[in-house]
Amino acid sequence: MRLLETKKNWIFDMDGTLTLAMHDFEAIKRTLGLPLDSDILTSLGRLSPEEAKVKHIHLNEIELNIAKKAVASPGSPELLKQIKNKSHQLGILTRNCFENSIETLKASGLSEYFSSEFILCREHAEPKPSPEGILNLLKLWNAKPEDTLMIGDYIYDLEAGIAAGVETVYIDPKGNFPFKNFATHTVLRLDEILYL
Repeated sequence: MRLLETKKNWIFDMDGTLTLAMHDFEAIKRTLGLPLDSDILTSLGRLSPEEAKVKHIHLNEIELNIAKKAVASPGSPELLKQIKNKSHQLGILTRNCFENSIETLKASGLSEYFSSEFILCREHAEPKPSPEGILNLLKLWNAKPEDTLMIGDYIYDLEAGIAAGVETVYIDPKGNFPFKNFATHTVLRLDEILYL
């Protein structure tokens, strides 16, 4: 039986999953004066509250510019439409901030598929790879892990899914799949999920 029939709760990463990857994380780290060998949110978490606050504001500005140019990834509207037709739950778990997530969905034309209460961002839960956001969505939906999918393009998405006890779908348009050992399923584009 296909995933569309068996999975009732669908959680998506946003940037690089629902939308085309546009973030140059190395350039952002350089702009913010952060170390290149650590992810941005981890580095910000090591700063004093005052310094972190200033850099978070700058990060939000950088990400807002990216959000305004967001483009839906190939196959994402088709997949989301089918999930919505089945009346399944749809959520987003992103390391982005809430305001920029809403802007991303608007720019990419995907807003209609998501209720804002099910868009969990870095303000709402400990960022991935923590499973906290997934577990919070499951609680909101009164849902079971075995009925749930986490879909993303990076190891943090997959690790969060594993830690929450849900199946994972790993999208890599290049087809390299460096983190495939952490994924239940792999796809090149989102609408391939319709056939899994």
